[in-house]
Amino acid sequence: SRQRLPLEMVSTLTRETGRLLSHKARSQWRWRGRAVKLVDGTGISMPDTPENQAVYPQPSTQAPGVGFPLARLVMVICLATGAALDMAVGPHSGKGSGELALVRGLLGGFSPGDVMLADALYCNYFVIAALLAKGVDVLFEQNGARNTDFRRGQSLGTRDHIVSWPKPVARPEWMTPEQYARLPDELTVREVKVAHQVLVTTLLNHRRVGKDDLSALYARRWNVELDLRNLKTTTGMDILSCQTPQMNEKQLWVHLLAYNVIRLLMAQAACNAGVDPRGLSFKHTVQLWTKWVSRGLSATKDCGRLFTLIAQCTVGKRPGRIEPR
Repeated sequence: SRQRLPLEMVSTLTRETGRLLSHKARSQWRWRGRAVKLVDGTGISMPDTPENQAVYPQPSTQAPGVGFPLARLVMVICLATGAALDMAVGPHSGKGSGELALVRGLLGGFSPGDVMLADALYCNYFVIAALLAKGVDVLFEQNGARNTDFRRGQSLGTRDHIVSWPKPVARPEWMTPEQYARLPDELTVREVKVAHQVLVTTLLNHRRVGKDDLSALYARRWNVELDLRNLKTTTGMDILSCQTPQMNEKQLWVHLLAYNVIRLLMAQAACNAGVDPRGLSFKHTVQLWTKWVSRGLSATKDCGRLFTLIAQCTVGKRPGRIEPR
């Protein structure tokens, strides 16, 4: 029966539930009324079968016969609600298998007015140029390969300036000459140093978005690390169980669909209680829902009581936390 389940149907349901949940998020849950989308990647292992090894070969550091196939997963997650919006999966190693290669296939899901929030890996000229062309702003940590000199550009304050990034001379192999020619000769970005970090953003108006605002928003990027941990640990997605790549991809989408259903319960409970859904416990909601169903209680008739119980357990505020690394 699992083999007969259409992959396109499961993936479409997952994307649609995520889209609707993000679209219906209350304005106070958003950042200044804007949809912020978190992006990050992780690794997923699966059974050691010839079919899985052919598509997702094990890392070269593992000896043949003692390793497991490993896939790379890149997620787009709604900051306001935690909903999974989209996913791309590919081999963990090899040409064109990096997170930047996978994220290029996900940029079509961004809309004008969105804000992409990600770590330093995504601070890339071509990613920023593609998002700016769609009317999407970005906030990244500065990539370590790029030097930041605050003596250059237009100064906006202490360790805060607007600078132009020239287009890289070398054209990437994945880009056609026509695509490369259409890119702007330079990008205008804002670089800001807060504490020990240099942040890069296209939010150029320092009067509307100050350094502290950018620092506070980037601190919320940590939610994607917690979301990935919830997906891999709480829902059991860290090790897939299917014998073929096709079934493993289907299993991934089913996990994400179940994850979005839990996020939907949390969003409704937060809405009823007048709190932020990010302040509720994902694991508590999973445990409560599992017990609720096992006792044969109705999800519709008794939903008010269910939502009240979900909203009772909140997570602690721990600024500067470093887990789950």
